[in-house]
Amino acid sequence: MYFKTFFILAAARVVLAKVQFLGVAIAGGDFGCQIDGSCPLGSTQLPNNNDGVTQMQHFVRDDGINMLRLPISWQFLVNNELGGNLDGTNLAKYDQLMQACLATGVHCIIDIHNFARWNGGIIGQGGPTDDQFVSLWKQLATKYAASQNIVFELMNEPHDLDVGTWANTCQKTVTAIREAGATTQMILLPGTNFDSAATLADSGGAVQLLEIKNPDGTTDNLILDIHKYLDVDNSGTHAQCTTDNIDAFTSVAQFLRQNGRKGFISETGASKDASCLTAFCSQNTLINENSDVFMGLVVWGAGSFDTSYVLSLTPSKQNGRLVDSQLMTQCVLAPWVNSNGSEAKDPGPSFLPSSFFSTVVPTNTPPTTSASQTANSDEPVITVDINSATSVLRTALMPSSLTTLIIASGAPSDESYSITLVKPTSTTTKSQTRTQVTPNATQMASASSVRTTMLLSWSCFLLFFLL
Repeated sequence: MYFKTFFILAAARVVLAKVQFLGVAIAGGDFGCQIDGSCPLGSTQLPNNNDGVTQMQHFVRDDGINMLRLPISWQFLVNNELGGNLDGTNLAKYDQLMQACLATGVHCIIDIHNFARWNGGIIGQGGPTDDQFVSLWKQLATKYAASQNIVFELMNEPHDLDVGTWANTCQKTVTAIREAGATTQMILLPGTNFDSAATLADSGGAVQLLEIKNPDGTTDNLILDIHKYLDVDNSGTHAQCTTDNIDAFTSVAQFLRQNGRKGFISETGASKDASCLTAFCSQNTLINENSDVFMGLVVWGAGSFDTSYVLSLTPSKQNGRLVDSQLMTQCVLAPWVNSNGSEAKDPGPSFLPSSFFSTVVPTNTPPTTSASQTANSDEPVITVDINSATSVLRTALMPSSLTTLIIASGAPSDESYSITLVKPTSTTTKSQTRTQVTPNATQMASASSVRTTMLLSWSCFLLFFLL
């Protein structure tokens, strides 16, 4: 008998190196908003015409995008009445865009684009009260509670505020959203310093934001919001890219990993300058490679932006169809589409098909056959050790040349795995050194050949990317 064992730590399991969500901002509802939180109503340009809807359909149908971000100003939603109810007329205009987004079948982000302010005053810190901000989100959550594809981005790019006080404001808002019936949707929690990846893990408030809880005490679907541009001052107003943000996103990824949490890059962008074709591609490749902690990547921007805008990703019209820019194709879509496999750090428990788990016999099942009896079989045995608990799966016949089979599956976050392929011989003595539980006839009948084939297929697939 011989075997080869691989230990796969829960913190370093095998996954596809690709973020779950890739998206584009469909801008216009934010037009005119300044970093002091002033947003003139006359500047709003929601892309509710055919161009806006057609863009969303193009991104979803032609590019495979599965997330769209819809910025809007607080002032527009309440028709400039701070603390007031959602304005029926203006909300209908925003909801028209939202329903067009939802109709594509993707996730749609509500982004309040006010920089944690209203006309110069900081929320909960001398400006609008927490109650006024909570009222806005409670109303929005009530309206969209039934849609699981809605994502609540509490605020675009807070800055120059006390992070502890801001985290307390966000906690009140999260509680209100959940109590309004939106109990499971993702909520994005933004830090200060314009939510910059460069400072988020230290002075940006990530530590305080991760203390926010749902009313039931969990942190389910409470995601750290992250932004970062590549120009000299992180403003997204310059054509030249001066950084690829590798250090910044690596730092945030490490922070999230250490804390067992997830982040979402809801805004980043670059120009078509030659410097950005290298830097932006590198950044987005890194983000995809850290998909164990980065759930998604949304780029800026399309919608009401003209193609001449410095950071425009608005597709151009050519021969009656929409065509993406080189930047979009090369640096946004390609790193995502081409990320077909890598060693990353946490797939979650759903990576392998459920049929795998249904064919494994847990150790608390009373044994019906000893290990020595199974050793007389011509079939190899796959042994899965989970913290000293052993489960055994009998497989179909395999070629004698196959000596190693690797399976990576999700499980509790702090446990290690030993995956062993044991090829029995006619000798029973050595087999008895390993205590194994063999399925009885009834259990084996439930492990159909279809499941076995699927298991072997997935195992070989994962083996290919590990070796």
